[in-house]
Amino acid sequence: MVLEGNPDVGSPRTSDLQHLENQGSCVLSSPGEDAQPGEEPIKYGELIVLGYNGCLASGDKGRRRSRLALSRRPHANGVKPDVMHHISTPLVSKALSNRGQHSISYTLSRSHSVIVEYTHDSDTDMFQIGRSTENMIDFVVTDTSPGGGAAEGPSAQSTISRYACRILCDRRPPYTSRIYAAGFDASSNIFLGERAAKWRTPDGLMDGLTTNGVLVMHPAGGFSEDSAPGVWREISVCGNVYTLRDSRSAQQRGKLVENESNVLQDGSLIDLCGATLLWRTPAGLLRAPTLKQLEAQRQEANAARPQCPVGLSTLAFPSPARGRTAPDKQQPWVYVRCGHVHGYHGWGCRRERGPQERECPLCRLVGPYVPLWLGQEASLCLDPGPPSHAFAPCGHVCSEKTARYWAQTPLPHGTHAFHAACPFCGAWLTGEHGCVRLIFQGPLD
Repeated sequence: MVLEGNPDVGSPRTSDLQHLENQGSCVLSSPGEDAQPGEEPIKYGELIVLGYNGCLASGDKGRRRSRLALSRRPHANGVKPDVMHHISTPLVSKALSNRGQHSISYTLSRSHSVIVEYTHDSDTDMFQIGRSTENMIDFVVTDTSPGGGAAEGPSAQSTISRYACRILCDRRPPYTSRIYAAGFDASSNIFLGERAAKWRTPDGLMDGLTTNGVLVMHPAGGFSEDSAPGVWREISVCGNVYTLRDSRSAQQRGKLVENESNVLQDGSLIDLCGATLLWRTPAGLLRAPTLKQLEAQRQEANAARPQCPVGLSTLAFPSPARGRTAPDKQQPWVYVRCGHVHGYHGWGCRRERGPQERECPLCRLVGPYVPLWLGQEASLCLDPGPPSHAFAPCGHVCSEKTARYWAQTPLPHGTHAFHAACPFCGAWLTGEHGCVRLIFQGPLD
């Protein structure tokens, strides 16, 4: 069993927060003690929350943001398991009262608890993720609505744990990063109550699961043009890998998957039951398209002067600096069933089918008619291909391989459901393929 924690958990000092230019991400931590003056900190990886397309609607601020870069801390703050105690319940509060001592408490019955204490580990850094805004949480994550909106404020109905999970990163090459369910609270404790799923491992130690669980999916073939979705697994408090429970909060754990690990890979998805995060490694980010490349693609698409096949007006994707507001006059619109791109027009409504249902004037297929928006979170893209496909029904545009990958990737929803969703806005995908190839008409001249 490997249980790790943080003996010095707290929000980073102002000097420890550095902004990455042109990336919209936050570097948590400053250069490590081995870094020379002026050197960039060693980056372990980045976390991107699906559904925000590069920035929270209210703006990325401090620990509440759509993207976070994890870098080596000035001083190691990891811990490792040290001593395990079997104690009676009256002694639990005394054992957990020392805030300088990290521990995990497993309540087996009203009269019996097991407490595992930790000692400092100079080889690891820990970063905690959760809904709580307390100082020990490094990355504050709130629920993302499946309809394409983002619930950025605190919600009484949130299913994300206040102390959802923790990631521990080796401070030495190859800087391996591992994920564990649950994070330490303000008292430096993780508490698994009597009703929580927990058990003794074959070596006599303890392990357990959180109420709604932490699920992880590693893509097959890495996060590249040849990627394919992997299998969703559940990660335990000790970092072991299990098959999914019958429902998200069932007390019976799944089966141990011995040939898989909690090591994060480029493209690994982390689901916290309310929000899904993508992990990108530094090597993976070097292969990902940049914002400059996305902007060059936008300008190239506009330079081709696509036209509305009916109104013959010239279409153009708006600048991302304008933000996603009301569509402008040159905004391209698409019939998501067939992919024919037009300018906006008011005819063809099929109100008996719904307010968004329109009949394409070129092929007569009836379906949603929506404005097209370029995906702006480059880290969600598998390749720098041209913006040729759009997700249905939201209209976010990206490359073909990026669209097809996300369209076939089921994301957890609720206690036992899965839905493919647009990674840029979180809207559930519809139609046979979840995306459509865009058909533009060039200028007549």
